[in-house]
Amino acid sequence: MQGTVDGFTYGLVTPVAAFLMAALGAALGLRCTTRSLRTARSFRAGWLALGSLSIGSGVWTMHFVAMTGFTVQEAPISYDKPLTFSGLAVAVVMIGIGIFIVGYRGATRMALITGGTITGLGIASMHYLGMAGMRMDARFAYDTPLVVLSVLIAGVAATGALWAAVSLRGALSGLGASILMAVAVTGMHYTGMAALDVHLHLPPTLPSDLADVLPRDRPAEIIGPMLAGPACFLLLAAVVLLFDPRAMTGEPDPYPRAGHHPRSMVREGAGGPRYR
Repeated sequence: MQGTVDGFTYGLVTPVAAFLMAALGAALGLRCTTRSLRTARSFRAGWLALGSLSIGSGVWTMHFVAMTGFTVQEAPISYDKPLTFSGLAVAVVMIGIGIFIVGYRGATRMALITGGTITGLGIASMHYLGMAGMRMDARFAYDTPLVVLSVLIAGVAATGALWAAVSLRGALSGLGASILMAVAVTGMHYTGMAALDVHLHLPPTLPSDLADVLPRDRPAEIIGPMLAGPACFLLLAAVVLLFDPRAMTGEPDPYPRAGHHPRSMVREGAGGPRYR
C-alpha cells in the first residue's frame, strides 16, 4: 500500500526554521574557517575543528527540524537513536575533512573541488543515514535521478560556500557564503525527500481511513530532546566567536607567530632593538 507522505505538515514553518538553523551553523562554521586562515598555524586546527563541529551540528539540526514537518498519514514514525546520532558523527567528520583540506591548502582549485565534494557528501550522508534511522512498518524506495541531483546540489553549493569563505572579505561575503551553504543543505534535504516513496506493510483488512485506528507519535516530542545537544553547541560556538572580534572582522592576528613582531613596531638604536 502506498503511504500518503506530507513533508510540510506545518506549512512553511518547518522549512523556514530549518533553513535558519542551517544558515546559523554555516555562518559560525565558515567564520571559523576564515578565522583559521588569519591566525597562527598552531591555532589553525582548533578553529577548523570548531568550524567542522558548527557546520555538522547545524546540518544535523536542520535535518531534524525539517523532519518535524514530515508525516506519513497511515503510519506512526519513530527513530533509531544510535543510527540517528551516527549521522551527526558522519557529518562532522566528513565536513571536517573538507574544511581541513581547504584550511591548509587554501583557495586552490583542487583543494576547493576536493573539500567541497567531501563536504557535500558529508551533508548527503547525514541526510540518508537520518532517513535510514526512521522506524515505521513500511519500506522506503528512492527515485535514483532525484537522489543523484540532491547529492550534486550539496556538493556544488558547498564548494561555492567554501570558496566564498576563504576568498572573499567582509561581513556581506560571509553572509552570502552562509546563505549559499544553507541553500545546499535545505535544497539537498527537500530534493532527497521528494525522491522518497513509502510502501506500507499493512494487512488488507484494515479500514481505508487509518488516522483514527493507528497510534501516532508527535514528531516534535520524539525529535525535540535530540536537538538539545547540537543546539547548545551552536550557542557555545557563537559565544566563542562573539568574544573574538577578529573572527567577525576578518582581520589577521597582530602577532601571527610567537615572538614575532612587525617591523613597524621595532626601532633600532644604539642599545639594540627597542619596541614602541
